Amino acid sequence: MSDPALGLTMLVLIVVVIMMGFPTAFTLMGLGMFFGYIAFYDPTQAFTENKVFDLMVQRTYGAMTNDVLISIPLFVLIGYVMERGALVDKMFYSIQLAFRRVPASLAVATLIVCTFWGIASGLVGAVVVLMGVIAFNPMLRAGYDVKLASGVITAGGTLGILIPPSVMIIVYAAVAGQSVVKLYAAAMFPGFFLAFLYLVYIVGWAMINPKIAPPLSEELTRVPVPAWMRKFQSAYSSNMLVGLVSALFSPSRATVIEAEKARISYWMLLKDFCAALVPFVLVAGTLWLTWWYVVIHQQAAAEAAVSGVQQLGTPGLGGAPAAPAEHGPPEGFYFWFGLCAVAGVLMLVRYYWRMDADRFVVLKLLTSSVMPLGILTVVVLAVILFGITTATESAGVGAAGAFLLAFQARTLDWKRTKEAVFLTAKTTAMVCWLFVGSALFSGVFAILGGQALVEQWVLSLNMTPVQFMILSQAIIFLLGWPLEWTEIIVIFVPIFLPLLKHFNIDPVLWGVLVFVNLQAAFLSPPVAMSAFYLKGVSPPHVTLNQIFSGMMP
Repeated sequence: MSDPALGLTMLVLIVVVIMMGFPTAFTLMGLGMFFGYIAFYDPTQAFTENKVFDLMVQRTYGAMTNDVLISIPLFVLIGYVMERGALVDKMFYSIQLAFRRVPASLAVATLIVCTFWGIASGLVGAVVVLMGVIAFNPMLRAGYDVKLASGVITAGGTLGILIPPSVMIIVYAAVAGQSVVKLYAAAMFPGFFLAFLYLVYIVGWAMINPKIAPPLSEELTRVPVPAWMRKFQSAYSSNMLVGLVSALFSPSRATVIEAEKARISYWMLLKDFCAALVPFVLVAGTLWLTWWYVVIHQQAAAEAAVSGVQQLGTPGLGGAPAAPAEHGPPEGFYFWFGLCAVAGVLMLVRYYWRMDADRFVVLKLLTSSVMPLGILTVVVLAVILFGITTATESAGVGAAGAFLLAFQARTLDWKRTKEAVFLTAKTTAMVCWLFVGSALFSGVFAILGGQALVEQWVLSLNMTPVQFMILSQAIIFLLGWPLEWTEIIVIFVPIFLPLLKHFNIDPVLWGVLVFVNLQAAFLSPPVAMSAFYLKGVSPPHVTLNQIFSGMMP
């Protein structure tokens, strides 16, 4: 058998052996060692002098000195601390109340929490199991169709590997030698847009066929407004914002009202007023950050670049003449920014005009349950995308923030902390062993000529870049049926990467399409890990076929 044929035999064997249930990392190393020994075999040498042992050491050292991998344990630790800290129950309740008037409100709340929690943790199994425990039975008790309930949890739970910060993106960056920052920025929009499409599908399905998601009972939609708040409205105004502003200037009527176990204090009024301003702060902060980045930051960067070019172009330094700078934001920015600002102001005016006690209580619940995790997530992503820190430093900040949130909620004890650290070490070790096995396997595969054979076959087809893009993504999509994303990233993606140069395809664009494909791999039978995660925590009468049917759309 020729060397290229041996390489293709390796490729076929790895799929067969993994589907038989053998550990992926050690299967990769075993096949790499076996076929590498054959490739380097020299009858004049002793057994121990075979070069495959040198290759194994070099590839292991190369994988373990990859700086990109340092951020993996920290991002994984964020997810496990969040999961063990049990911070999601209050979030689900508050979001469900906020969307209580939307069709299929429980399913919508489940999808939003899955998306939000997936961003924070990035662990598909943890999100699906957690939401299966929290949301699956309430949806079934409310009369929701089993397919809708299971589809929302399984599909929503997989968004965590697509929306940054994602471990899968870091692994791809290490394999492809690409910037984590660029990949995070590129994957942001597809991830949120996919979540939006899921949301449109759920609401549309519920509007077309209301039987799949009956309206919730009054008990489930009633907002727990405290008695003192009704008295406060009677004393000041039915509009809580107007009432709080009035009470801050004239607190005498408020301080005589009994609130739970004590009377209302001025400090309590001030805290409630700050909570009422949260929507305004979010809108104003988003607009200011956009203005700062596009107008101020970019212009300063352009001026600094021009200054550097002019210094290089100074006579006597042998540099090039200064290039003209692009001053100001892109064309049309001011129009769209003004449009968004006007829309934001109108939304705020409408919201505050209708702020009664029910809306205010829901706002306080959302602020206490969603805001801390939201701020942590935004900080972790912003410092990466703005180039302030590396992914590893940002992951360290995120891990510290996750511990603070869990301690503040008083849900993380010593036992749960040990479990989170142990699971982090276990997951990280699995990823590292996968990298070692993949490095050895791909090295032997290239030495045998398998990579060159694949390249010759693809180039002989005379495809256009778009045709190659479609073919490669179709192959990865089909591989996602029997294999997990880790196996596809570390085994098959390196086979396609050298071909991208031939077709002039950006590895970042191609990688984003791979991420979307592999997100679908979690929902594709027969492996479809999301279905098995949910089945493990679902009632006995829910069958695997029903979960598969719910995932298919």
